[in-house]
Amino acid sequence: MKLRLTVVAVALAAAGCATNFSYIDGNRYFRTDFNAHSVIVLDIDGKSEIRNPVMVEPGVRVVRVQGPAAPGFRFGQDRTITIDVKPCTHYYLKAVTRNSISAEFTAMIDFEEPIAGCMAAGGGTGVSAAGANR
Repeated sequence: MKLRLTVVAVALAAAGCATNFSYIDGNRYFRTDFNAHSVIVLDIDGKSEIRNPVMVEPGVRVVRVQGPAAPGFRFGQDRTITIDVKPCTHYYLKAVTRNSISAEFTAMIDFEEPIAGCMAAGGGTGVSAAGANR
């Protein structure tokens, strides 16, 4: 009986390691662009998030972010970005403003990289090699 429970526990643990997941991160990846800023991930698919990075399942996700606050304001504006999340991928988001005093921004993906040790259902990381060498 104990052997059966051990075998079941090992099988469940191995199945848990094989799950596909991705991260959405509000921190920008490249820090050289003067008008690019990190964002705050407010919610994903309508579910509020407080963690950063946020672990998500692959698929199309609607992400609401808050951009940088303009001078004289406490909070930045909100924007929504739709991301087709690939398995085993870490997405870094950024807000791009026209200048340093503008409250208007465009939310976009700054960089995406494969998650080390994560294997997608097809055996690969799900991230193309061309996108990782920017």
